Amino acid sequence: MPELPEVETVARGLQRQIAGRRILSVMLGKTDFIDNPEEIARELPGRAIREVARYGKFLLLRLARKQDVVEGAERDAALLVHLGMTGMLSPQPASEPHAKHTHVVALLDDGRELRYTDPRRFGRMAFLAGERLKEELRRFGADPLEAGLEEFTARICGKRARIKALLLDQQVLRGVGNIYADESLWKAKIHPMRMGAKLRQEQVKKLYRALQEILRRAIVMRGSSIADFLDVEGQPGEYQRHHRAYGREGKPCFRCKTRIKRVIVAGRSSYFCPQCQRVPRGGKGRVRRKQEAGKNV
Repeated sequence: MPELPEVETVARGLQRQIAGRRILSVMLGKTDFIDNPEEIARELPGRAIREVARYGKFLLLRLARKQDVVEGAERDAALLVHLGMTGMLSPQPASEPHAKHTHVVALLDDGRELRYTDPRRFGRMAFLAGERLKEELRRFGADPLEAGLEEFTARICGKRARIKALLLDQQVLRGVGNIYADESLWKAKIHPMRMGAKLRQEQVKKLYRALQEILRRAIVMRGSSIADFLDVEGQPGEYQRHHRAYGREGKPCFRCKTRIKRVIVAGRSSYFCPQCQRVPRGGKGRVRRKQEAGKNV
């Protein structure tokens, strides 16, 4: 699923292309991924898109009040969009035929249509306003690009869980997924099964720096296109060419040439170098059992 760099790439593209545009009408197709389809159809027309931003792995289209609403009488409102595995949100000329699996079409005031296409419909869309919007956003942890070292340390070292599980926990850090967790742990030389609470301060500092460096570089390269991800212009990202651990099982480590291995942590395949990222003390037996279980995943 798109992670922080991919969603940031889409958000920046949409910000350039549709910020300030007003939604004139909305047409819905299949709605099983939408929290409140009737509300979306009712509330979006008449609103301008003030800003398109990223919030964790979500796109957040912040909406202005409707034209017929008195100044100050309306709460903050936004359209929350999760792209899932195959979702794409992009503006298209209204004259262009709708692609297959187009489920949401919003006509804009410049004659274009903002279209959401998603073959597998594993994403999510919701209109949220006021306290509902605030409650939704409060569910998530800190943004890894905004958190300082002190906050990052408190979040990582304050819970007894595997470091890989902590990085994937959206209530700890919002936006990090499997790809960038593995890449950051490889760069910081930390095994994915190591307990977060047992990391030394120097290890936490290395991980903090590695995570921020990798996320920022991936954003510059428009994210990783492993299977389905494309940006707003329909172009793939390029960061997958620079992966050092993720998806490289059996290939030599770029540092020491030891073959990359895979283990299941927090229900996800985790790629690591057994030489550079030493198994935590007492964890070798668990790693073997996890690897055996992972052969059938």
